[in-house]
Amino acid sequence: MNMYAVIFYLLAVIIVAFTVMAITRKNVMHAIVFLVGSFIGSSLLFYLLGAPFLAILEVVIYAGAIMVLFLFIVMMLEIKVEDIDLWPFLRQWFLPLGLAGTCFIVMFALILLESGSSLSLPLVMASPAAFGRFLFQKYWLGVEIASYLLFVALVGALYLGRSEKTGD
Repeated sequence: MNMYAVIFYLLAVIIVAFTVMAITRKNVMHAIVFLVGSFIGSSLLFYLLGAPFLAILEVVIYAGAIMVLFLFIVMMLEIKVEDIDLWPFLRQWFLPLGLAGTCFIVMFALILLESGSSLSLPLVMASPAAFGRFLFQKYWLGVEIASYLLFVALVGALYLGRSEKTGD
């Protein structure tokens, strides 16, 4: 196992740990901080795999802009943490934990079993200009739909977060 493999698996463990911490936190601010850590780990993984442009996009768009948007939404909505009944909370986690366990078993089986082939995939590098040209020529409609959905989410958060003024 070479150094790249060690760094890859270390980053994978960090990303999974931060994501699990983001999902299981009761405090929304703590969940957002752990999600930012997960995004930064993902960007490091992109960089390790030879996609520095995607790594920068991950940091700028996800860890930067979208997390700031989430932070503003959380601050505007004033989400309160309530005590929860333990049994319904655990019951809703049975299926996701079963699916996650199945995925981990399959993942470890694929990692530990030898494929029987000594062929490796060639490394493919793309410049940011080529990636942008490909993205906006072939998938321009998807990019526009995603930007429109983000705009609608922002407007919805502003609508939900505004306070009603009363005449009293």
